[in-house]
Amino acid sequence: MLVHAPGKVFLLGEYAVLDGCPAIVAAIDRGVLCRVRPSETLQIETPGGDDRYVRPAILSAPQAPSGHYQFEAWNPPATQSKPGLGGSASATVAALRAALALAGETPDPTRLTLRAAQVHHGVQGGGSGVDVAACVHGGLARYDGLSCTPLPPVEPVVVFSGGSAATGPRVQQYLQWANRSSFIEACSSLAQAFPTSPIECLREACDRLDAMSREAGLAYWTEGLRRICALAQQHGGAAKPSGAGGGDCAVALFDDPHDRVSFIAACEQDGWAVIPVHLAPGVTVREQEPLHE
Repeated sequence: MLVHAPGKVFLLGEYAVLDGCPAIVAAIDRGVLCRVRPSETLQIETPGGDDRYVRPAILSAPQAPSGHYQFEAWNPPATQSKPGLGGSASATVAALRAALALAGETPDPTRLTLRAAQVHHGVQGGGSGVDVAACVHGGLARYDGLSCTPLPPVEPVVVFSGGSAATGPRVQQYLQWANRSSFIEACSSLAQAFPTSPIECLREACDRLDAMSREAGLAYWTEGLRRICALAQQHGGAAKPSGAGGGDCAVALFDDPHDRVSFIAACEQDGWAVIPVHLAPGVTVREQEPLHE
C-alpha cells in the first residue's frame, strides 16, 4: 500500500493558536510517502534513519501489525534546508495511517487526528496539533482546536526565505509574553473574516505578528522574509511568514493572476526559491503492487 500525507502552510493563526485561537491552514502536496506491506517483523526505513516520529506512531495503533514501512519525502522541494512545511506531522500521520491500513482499519478522521496529535505532541514536547489535523483533513480549512471547518480554496504562493528556523525557542518566548490578550482577539477576528477577505486578512496578520514579535522580544524577521513580503505588496498582493518566523517560508496571496506571475518572477530574480504548491487532500491510502526484497 501507498500512504500519502500532505505538508502544510499556515495562512493565519501562528502563535495565537497556542492560546486557543482559530488557525487557517492549507494542506499542500509536499509531504511524506509511506510504502507498507506485511512482514513477520517490524521493519522501518526512513531517510537518514530518523524514526523518532514514525516508530511511536506505528506502535500506537491498536494491535499494531508487524510490517515493512518505507518512508520518503513526497514531492520534496529543491531546497538545501528544511523549509518548515510540517514534515514531522506528515510523517506521524503517514505512519499511523499505514499501520491502521495494514491492520485493515479505516479510522474516523477525528480519532485519527487525536491519536496522531498525541504521538506528535509526545515526541515534540508541545504544539497545537493543527499541523497534524491539516494532514488528516487536507484542503484549506479553519481549525478551532482540532475541529475542522473546510473553506473555499485559495492557491498560495510559497517562497523559501533561504534558511531554516527553530520553532521551540520562539514559542517559549511568546508564551512568556504577558500581554497576549489583544493579539489573540485580533487573530481570532482575522480567522473569522478570512473567507471573505483573504488578502486583507493576510496583510493585517503580518502587521499583528510584527507588533507581537517586537513587544515579546521574539526573533521573527529575517532580511529574506522582509524582502519577500515587500515584493508581494509591490505586486498588488500580501504576504507574511508562514509559521514561527526566523526563517523557513513566506506565503503570499493575489487577486490578479498577472500580479501573482510578476511576483514569482521578481522573487526568482532576487534569488528566492519559489516552491510550487497545490492544495492537497488529506492523508490517502491506495493499493500498489507488492515490493520485492
